[in-house]
Amino acid sequence: MTQTPTAHTPAQGKARAQFTVPAQHPMVTVLGSGDSLLRVIETAFPAADIHVRGNEISAVGDPREVAMIQRLFDEMMLVLRTGQPMTEDAVERSIAMLRASENGTSDGQETPAEVLTQNILSSRGRTIRPKTLNQKRYVDAIDKHTIVFGIGPAGTGKTYLAMAKAVQALQSKQVNRIILTRPAVEAGERLGFLPGTLYEKIDPYLRPLYDALHDMLDPDSIPRLMAAGTIEVAPLAYMRGRTLNDAFIILDEAQNTSPEQMKMFLTRLGFDSKIVITGDVTQVDLPTGTKSGLRQVQDILEGVDDVHFARLSSHDVVRHKLVGRIVDAYEKYDDKHGTENGTHKGGRGKSGHKGK
Repeated sequence: MTQTPTAHTPAQGKARAQFTVPAQHPMVTVLGSGDSLLRVIETAFPAADIHVRGNEISAVGDPREVAMIQRLFDEMMLVLRTGQPMTEDAVERSIAMLRASENGTSDGQETPAEVLTQNILSSRGRTIRPKTLNQKRYVDAIDKHTIVFGIGPAGTGKTYLAMAKAVQALQSKQVNRIILTRPAVEAGERLGFLPGTLYEKIDPYLRPLYDALHDMLDPDSIPRLMAAGTIEVAPLAYMRGRTLNDAFIILDEAQNTSPEQMKMFLTRLGFDSKIVITGDVTQVDLPTGTKSGLRQVQDILEGVDDVHFARLSSHDVVRHKLVGRIVDAYEKYDDKHGTENGTHKGGRGKSGHKGK
Protein backbone atom coordinates (compact mmCIF):
# COMPACT_ATOMS: atom_id res chain seq x y z
CA MET A 1 0.00 0.00 0.00
CA THR A 2 1.50 3.31 -0.97
CA GLN A 3 0.51 6.77 0.11
CA THR A 4 -0.33 8.67 -3.06
CA PRO A 5 -1.38 12.24 -3.78
CA THR A 6 -4.19 12.05 -6.34
CA ALA A 7 -6.81 14.24 -7.89
CA HIS A 8 -8.99 13.30 -4.93
CA THR A 9 -6.95 15.32 -2.47
CA PRO A 10 -7.93 14.55 1.15
CA ALA A 11 -9.03 17.35 3.45
CA GLN A 12 -6.39 19.25 5.37
CA GLY A 13 -4.94 17.20 8.23
CA LYS A 14 -5.94 13.92 6.63
CA ALA A 15 -3.89 11.40 4.64
CA ARG A 16 -4.77 9.05 1.82
CA ALA A 17 -3.28 5.64 1.08
CA GLN A 18 -3.94 3.28 -1.79
CA PHE A 19 -3.22 -0.41 -2.15
CA THR A 20 -3.38 -2.65 -5.22
CA VAL A 21 -4.06 -6.33 -4.58
CA PRO A 22 -1.90 -8.45 -6.93
CA ALA A 23 -3.87 -10.33 -9.58
CA GLN A 24 -2.85 -13.75 -8.22
CA HIS A 25 -4.78 -13.08 -5.00
CA PRO A 26 -8.58 -13.10 -5.39
CA MET A 27 -10.18 -10.17 -3.55
CA VAL A 28 -12.20 -12.55 -1.41
CA THR A 29 -8.95 -13.70 0.28
CA VAL A 30 -8.25 -10.08 1.29
CA LEU A 31 -11.77 -8.86 2.06
CA GLY A 32 -13.21 -12.15 3.34
CA SER A 33 -16.36 -13.99 2.43
CA GLY A 34 -19.18 -11.42 2.31
CA ASP A 35 -16.57 -8.73 3.10
CA SER A 36 -16.23 -10.15 6.64
CA LEU A 37 -12.55 -9.15 6.96
CA LEU A 38 -13.24 -5.68 5.59
CA ARG A 39 -15.95 -5.19 8.22
CA VAL A 40 -13.47 -6.11 10.98
CA ILE A 41 -11.07 -3.46 9.66
CA GLU A 42 -13.80 -0.83 9.33
CA THR A 43 -14.94 -1.53 12.90
CA ALA A 44 -11.37 -1.18 14.18
CA PHE A 45 -10.85 2.13 12.34
CA PRO A 46 -14.28 3.82 12.45
CA ALA A 47 -12.93 7.30 11.69
CA ALA A 48 -11.20 6.18 8.47
CA ASP A 49 -12.99 6.08 5.14
CA ILE A 50 -12.10 2.79 3.37
CA HIS A 51 -13.17 2.18 -0.23
CA VAL A 52 -12.76 -0.84 -2.51
CA ARG A 53 -12.95 -0.59 -6.29
CA GLY A 54 -11.93 -3.63 -8.32
CA ASN A 55 -8.60 -4.72 -6.88
CA GLU A 56 -7.86 -1.23 -5.49
CA ILE A 57 -8.30 -0.42 -1.79
CA SER A 58 -8.00 3.15 -0.54
CA ALA A 59 -8.16 4.70 2.93
CA VAL A 60 -8.57 8.34 3.96
CA GLY A 61 -8.36 9.65 7.50
CA ASP A 62 -6.01 10.55 10.32
CA PRO A 63 -2.40 10.10 9.13
CA ARG A 64 -1.52 7.66 11.95
CA GLU A 65 -4.65 5.57 11.39
CA VAL A 66 -4.13 5.51 7.63
CA ALA A 67 -0.49 4.47 8.10
CA MET A 68 -1.64 1.63 10.36
CA ILE A 69 -4.24 0.49 7.81
CA GLN A 70 -1.50 0.55 5.20
CA ARG A 71 0.72 -1.63 7.40
CA LEU A 72 -2.19 -3.96 8.10
CA PHE A 73 -2.84 -4.69 4.43
CA ASP A 74 0.90 -5.15 3.85
CA GLU A 75 1.04 -7.70 6.68
CA MET A 76 -2.07 -9.46 5.39
CA MET A 77 -0.48 -9.85 1.97
CA LEU A 78 2.68 -11.32 3.51
CA VAL A 79 0.51 -13.94 5.25
CA LEU A 80 -1.50 -14.69 2.12
CA ARG A 81 1.67 -15.19 0.07
CA THR A 82 2.57 -18.15 2.31
CA GLY A 83 -0.69 -19.83 1.29
CA GLN A 84 -2.22 -19.36 4.73
CA PRO A 85 -5.72 -17.80 4.72
CA MET A 86 -6.60 -14.75 6.76
CA THR A 87 -9.43 -15.09 9.26
CA GLU A 88 -11.39 -12.52 11.24
CA ASP A 89 -9.51 -13.57 14.37
CA ALA A 90 -6.14 -13.19 12.60
CA VAL A 91 -7.07 -9.70 11.37
CA GLU A 92 -8.16 -8.64 14.88
CA ARG A 93 -4.95 -9.98 16.40
CA SER A 94 -2.86 -8.27 13.69
CA ILE A 95 -4.52 -4.94 14.47
CA ALA A 96 -3.89 -5.45 18.20
CA MET A 97 -0.19 -6.16 17.53
CA LEU A 98 0.17 -3.11 15.29
CA ARG A 99 -1.51 -0.89 17.88
CA ALA A 100 0.73 -2.23 20.65
CA SER A 101 3.77 -1.48 18.52
CA GLU A 102 2.45 2.01 17.71
CA ASN A 103 1.69 2.79 21.36
CA GLY A 104 5.05 1.54 22.57
CA THR A 105 3.48 -1.19 24.73
CA SER A 106 5.19 -3.93 22.71
CA ASP A 107 8.86 -4.44 23.53
CA GLY A 108 9.72 -6.52 20.46
CA GLN A 109 10.16 -6.11 16.73
CA GLU A 110 8.06 -9.09 15.65
CA THR A 111 5.49 -8.28 12.98
CA PRO A 112 2.01 -9.82 12.71
CA ALA A 113 3.09 -11.78 9.62
CA GLU A 114 6.07 -13.25 11.52
CA VAL A 115 3.78 -14.35 14.36
CA LEU A 116 0.96 -15.75 12.23
CA THR A 117 3.14 -17.68 9.77
CA GLN A 118 5.41 -19.48 12.26
CA ASN A 119 4.65 -23.18 11.82
CA ILE A 120 5.15 -25.46 14.82
CA LEU A 121 3.61 -28.70 13.69
CA SER A 122 1.56 -29.97 10.75
CA SER A 123 -0.78 -32.86 11.41
CA ARG A 124 -3.55 -34.40 9.34
CA GLY A 125 -4.06 -31.42 7.07
CA ARG A 126 -3.81 -28.62 9.60
CA THR A 127 -0.95 -26.61 11.02
CA ILE A 128 -0.46 -25.54 14.62
CA ARG A 129 0.84 -21.96 14.91
CA PRO A 130 1.08 -19.28 17.57
CA LYS A 131 -1.74 -16.74 17.28
CA THR A 132 -0.41 -13.93 19.46
CA LEU A 133 2.93 -12.23 20.05
CA ASN A 134 3.25 -13.67 23.57
CA GLN A 135 2.50 -17.15 22.24
CA LYS A 136 5.29 -16.76 19.66
CA ARG A 137 7.72 -15.67 22.37
CA TYR A 138 6.65 -18.62 24.51
CA VAL A 139 7.32 -21.03 21.63
CA ASP A 140 10.66 -19.34 20.87
CA ALA A 141 11.64 -19.60 24.56
CA ILE A 142 11.01 -23.36 24.48
CA ASP A 143 13.53 -23.59 21.62
CA LYS A 144 16.14 -21.51 23.48
CA HIS A 145 15.89 -22.65 27.11
CA THR A 146 16.07 -25.96 28.97
CA ILE A 147 13.31 -25.11 31.47
CA VAL A 148 10.36 -22.89 30.51
CA PHE A 149 7.40 -21.90 32.65
CA GLY A 150 4.23 -20.98 30.76
CA ILE A 151 2.04 -19.03 33.20
CA GLY A 152 -1.31 -17.57 32.24
CA PRO A 153 -5.10 -17.89 32.35
CA ALA A 154 -7.24 -20.59 30.78
CA GLY A 155 -7.37 -20.69 27.01
CA THR A 156 -3.99 -19.10 26.26
CA GLY A 157 -2.56 -22.24 24.62
CA LYS A 158 0.05 -22.92 27.31
CA THR A 159 -0.31 -26.70 27.29
CA TYR A 160 -1.36 -27.10 23.67
CA LEU A 161 1.67 -25.26 22.27
CA ALA A 162 4.00 -27.12 24.63
CA MET A 163 2.52 -30.41 23.43
CA ALA A 164 3.03 -29.36 19.81
CA LYS A 165 6.69 -28.55 20.53
CA ALA A 166 7.10 -31.92 22.26
CA VAL A 167 5.69 -33.82 19.27
CA GLN A 168 7.87 -31.74 16.93
CA ALA A 169 10.96 -32.57 19.03
CA LEU A 170 10.09 -36.27 18.97
CA GLN A 171 9.49 -36.36 15.22
CA SER A 172 12.76 -34.50 14.51
CA LYS A 173 14.60 -36.91 16.87
CA GLN A 174 15.72 -34.15 19.23
CA VAL A 175 14.38 -36.36 22.05
CA ASN A 176 13.62 -40.06 22.34
CA ARG A 177 10.41 -39.77 24.35
CA ILE A 178 7.69 -37.48 25.63
CA ILE A 179 6.62 -37.50 29.28
CA LEU A 180 3.36 -35.76 30.20
CA THR A 181 2.39 -35.36 33.82
CA ARG A 182 -0.16 -33.62 36.04
CA PRO A 183 -0.78 -33.48 39.78
CA ALA A 184 -3.93 -35.51 40.56
CA VAL A 185 -5.71 -32.64 42.29
CA GLU A 186 -8.90 -31.18 40.85
CA ALA A 187 -11.61 -28.97 42.34
CA GLY A 188 -11.32 -30.42 45.85
CA GLU A 189 -12.02 -34.03 44.86
CA ARG A 190 -9.87 -36.84 46.21
CA LEU A 191 -8.87 -39.94 44.27
CA GLY A 192 -10.12 -42.27 46.98
CA PHE A 193 -13.69 -41.12 46.50
CA LEU A 194 -13.69 -41.99 42.80
CA PRO A 195 -14.85 -45.46 41.71
CA GLY A 196 -12.68 -48.03 39.96
CA THR A 197 -9.05 -49.15 39.92
CA LEU A 198 -6.10 -46.81 40.43
CA TYR A 199 -5.74 -46.23 36.67
CA GLU A 200 -9.46 -45.58 36.31
CA LYS A 201 -9.25 -43.06 39.16
CA ILE A 202 -6.28 -41.26 37.58
CA ASP A 203 -7.54 -41.28 33.97
CA PRO A 204 -9.92 -38.27 34.26
CA TYR A 205 -7.06 -36.05 35.47
CA LEU A 206 -4.89 -36.96 32.49
CA ARG A 207 -7.65 -36.98 29.85
CA PRO A 208 -6.91 -33.41 28.57
CA LEU A 209 -3.35 -34.51 27.73
CA TYR A 210 -4.66 -37.50 25.77
CA ASP A 211 -7.07 -35.21 23.91
CA ALA A 212 -4.23 -32.91 22.82
CA LEU A 213 -2.17 -35.90 21.67
CA HIS A 214 -5.05 -37.07 19.48
CA ASP A 215 -5.04 -33.66 17.77
CA MET A 216 -1.35 -33.94 16.90
CA LEU A 217 -0.69 -37.60 16.13
CA ASP A 218 -2.41 -40.39 14.26
CA PRO A 219 -4.75 -41.79 16.94
CA ASP A 220 -3.90 -45.35 15.87
CA SER A 221 -0.21 -44.74 16.61
CA ILE A 222 -0.72 -43.43 20.15
CA PRO A 223 -1.33 -46.82 21.87
CA ARG A 224 1.73 -48.25 20.11
CA LEU A 225 3.92 -45.29 21.16
CA MET A 226 2.66 -45.53 24.74
CA ALA A 227 3.22 -49.29 24.87
CA ALA A 228 6.80 -48.73 23.70
CA GLY A 229 7.38 -46.04 26.33
CA THR A 230 7.94 -43.38 23.66
CA ILE A 231 5.02 -41.43 25.11
CA GLU A 232 4.26 -41.64 28.81
CA VAL A 233 1.28 -40.01 30.52
CA ALA A 234 1.40 -40.32 34.29
CA PRO A 235 0.46 -38.50 37.50
CA LEU A 236 3.16 -36.37 39.10
CA ALA A 237 3.61 -38.78 42.02
CA TYR A 238 5.07 -41.33 39.55
CA MET A 239 8.03 -39.01 38.82
CA ARG A 240 9.62 -39.36 42.25
CA GLY A 241 13.01 -41.07 42.30
CA ARG A 242 13.51 -40.94 38.50
CA THR A 243 16.09 -39.21 36.30
CA LEU A 244 14.65 -38.30 32.90
CA ASN A 245 17.20 -38.27 30.07
CA ASP A 246 16.61 -37.58 26.34
CA ALA A 247 13.03 -36.53 27.05
CA PHE A 248 10.64 -33.65 26.51
CA ILE A 249 8.78 -33.37 29.82
CA ILE A 250 5.61 -31.34 30.37
CA LEU A 251 4.12 -30.65 33.79
CA ASP A 252 0.58 -29.38 33.31
CA GLU A 253 -1.68 -27.68 35.92
CA ALA A 254 1.45 -26.88 37.92
CA GLN A 255 -0.42 -24.43 40.16
CA ASN A 256 -1.68 -27.55 41.97
CA THR A 257 1.80 -28.69 43.00
CA SER A 258 3.11 -28.09 46.49
CA PRO A 259 6.57 -26.46 46.84
CA GLU A 260 8.00 -29.90 47.68
CA GLN A 261 6.46 -31.47 44.56
CA MET A 262 7.76 -28.66 42.37
CA LYS A 263 11.31 -29.11 43.68
CA MET A 264 11.03 -32.88 43.25
CA PHE A 265 9.87 -32.48 39.65
CA LEU A 266 12.51 -29.94 38.64
CA THR A 267 15.28 -32.15 39.99
CA ARG A 268 14.17 -35.03 37.71
CA LEU A 269 15.88 -33.22 34.80
CA GLY A 270 18.45 -35.40 33.05
CA PHE A 271 20.85 -34.96 30.15
CA ASP A 272 19.55 -33.79 26.73
CA SER A 273 16.09 -33.16 28.18
CA LYS A 274 13.76 -30.19 28.16
CA ILE A 275 11.07 -29.27 30.69
CA VAL A 276 7.99 -27.11 30.12
CA ILE A 277 5.82 -26.30 33.16
CA THR A 278 2.38 -24.77 32.60
CA GLY A 279 -0.21 -23.41 34.98
CA ASP A 280 -2.63 -20.68 35.99
CA VAL A 281 -1.85 -19.20 39.42
CA THR A 282 -5.41 -17.85 39.71
CA GLN A 283 -6.96 -21.35 39.67
CA VAL A 284 -5.35 -23.24 42.55
CA ASP A 285 -7.22 -26.31 43.86
CA LEU A 286 -4.89 -27.19 46.72
CA PRO A 287 -6.23 -27.65 50.27
CA THR A 288 -6.37 -24.61 52.53
CA GLY A 289 -2.96 -23.65 53.86
CA THR A 290 -0.98 -25.43 51.12
CA LYS A 291 1.17 -22.98 49.17
CA SER A 292 1.29 -23.36 45.39
CA GLY A 293 4.67 -24.49 44.15
CA LEU A 294 4.14 -22.55 40.92
CA ARG A 295 3.70 -19.29 42.83
CA GLN A 296 6.76 -19.89 45.00
CA VAL A 297 9.08 -21.03 42.21
CA GLN A 298 8.81 -17.67 40.46
CA ASP A 299 10.53 -16.00 43.43
CA ILE A 300 13.16 -18.74 43.64
CA LEU A 301 14.18 -19.25 39.99
CA GLU A 302 13.50 -15.86 38.37
CA GLY A 303 16.77 -14.79 36.74
CA VAL A 304 18.44 -18.23 36.87
CA ASP A 305 20.35 -18.95 33.66
CA ASP A 306 18.58 -21.22 31.13
CA VAL A 307 15.26 -20.92 33.01
CA HIS A 308 12.60 -18.75 31.37
CA PHE A 309 9.22 -17.51 32.61
CA ALA A 310 6.75 -16.84 29.78
CA ARG A 311 3.72 -14.94 31.02
CA LEU A 312 0.52 -14.86 29.00
CA SER A 313 -2.57 -12.74 29.65
CA SER A 314 -6.23 -12.45 28.71
CA HIS A 315 -5.06 -10.89 25.42
CA ASP A 316 -3.58 -14.28 24.50
CA VAL A 317 -6.79 -16.27 25.03
CA VAL A 318 -7.54 -18.21 21.84
CA ARG A 319 -10.85 -19.71 22.91
CA HIS A 320 -14.20 -17.94 22.62
CA LYS A 321 -13.78 -14.15 22.95
CA LEU A 322 -15.95 -14.25 26.06
CA VAL A 323 -13.25 -16.26 27.89
CA GLY A 324 -10.86 -13.31 27.72
CA ARG A 325 -13.56 -10.97 29.00
CA ILE A 326 -14.33 -13.37 31.87
CA VAL A 327 -10.64 -13.46 32.86
CA ASP A 328 -10.48 -9.65 32.82
CA ALA A 329 -13.72 -9.35 34.81
CA TYR A 330 -12.39 -11.65 37.55
CA GLU A 331 -9.10 -9.70 37.73
CA LYS A 332 -10.99 -6.39 38.09
CA TYR A 333 -13.22 -7.88 40.79
CA ASP A 334 -10.21 -9.28 42.67
CA ASP A 335 -8.36 -5.95 42.50
CA LYS A 336 -11.42 -4.11 43.79
CA HIS A 337 -12.41 -6.50 46.59
CA GLY A 338 -9.01 -7.90 47.63
CA THR A 339 -9.98 -11.43 46.62
CA GLU A 340 -8.46 -14.13 44.43
CA ASN A 341 -10.55 -15.77 41.73
CA GLY A 342 -13.65 -14.15 43.23
CA THR A 343 -13.20 -15.63 46.74
CA HIS A 344 -11.53 -14.35 49.90
CA LYS A 345 -7.82 -15.03 50.09
CA GLY A 346 -8.35 -17.05 53.22
CA GLY A 347 -10.62 -19.47 51.31
CA ARG A 348 -9.80 -22.96 50.06
CA GLY A 349 -6.54 -23.18 48.18
CA LYS A 350 -5.94 -19.44 47.96
CA SER A 351 -3.02 -18.82 50.25
CA GLY A 352 -0.10 -16.56 49.50
CA HIS A 353 0.25 -13.80 46.93
CA LYS A 354 -1.16 -13.93 43.42
CA GLY A 355 2.26 -14.64 41.90
CA LYS A 356 1.79 -12.51 38.78
